[in-house]
Amino acid sequence: MDFSFRYTAEDFTAELPAADYIARFRDADRIGGYCRSCPNYGRSWGCPPFGFDMEKYLSGYATALITATKITPEESGIPISQADRLIRPERQRLEAKLLGMERRFKGRSFAYVGTCLYCPDGSCTRPGGKPCRHPELVRPSLEACGFDIGKTTAELFGIELQWSADGCLPAYLTLVCGFFHNADCSYPAKSVLGDSGITCQKQ
Repeated sequence: MDFSFRYTAEDFTAELPAADYIARFRDADRIGGYCRSCPNYGRSWGCPPFGFDMEKYLSGYATALITATKITPEESGIPISQADRLIRPERQRLEAKLLGMERRFKGRSFAYVGTCLYCPDGSCTRPGGKPCRHPELVRPSLEACGFDIGKTTAELFGIELQWSADGCLPAYLTLVCGFFHNADCSYPAKSVLGDSGITCQKQ
């Protein structure tokens, strides 16, 4: 079957005190266990273990801006092997905005779990003990910092995560990123929303 890979992408945002988000949605021991069982653990600069104190890394910010992107393909039965063709354009769009927000508001962004966008697959320098080629671009995901993404999407956005079945993509995919900051709440949210008609929800 020839898939055109047409899809719709909706962004949903929630802003809440960073301390509340950490208290309600971070389960470092349990989520860290999932990371340790992943083959990427310690083999990608976007994945744990990290060479910094995580508690300090997350502290000092007043507000957590969380964005969930719901990607709904128009066709059904798309092989799971083709997921990157839907996910990558949205990751590129949102990671560029996150980095722009960092530059403008001096906050801390959290990108996406999975393959790094900035080096070809299998070429990360970490397994060889060398520094990251793109430290100005690579950011850890919320999952890598111990946050429960399933709970995040369910409680903040009313979106239940879906998983592949029979080797095909589910009805929709969900990406979650974040930005911790001390700026006026309205400005970072507008930076993520842009002019693309995104649905906004606030917690």
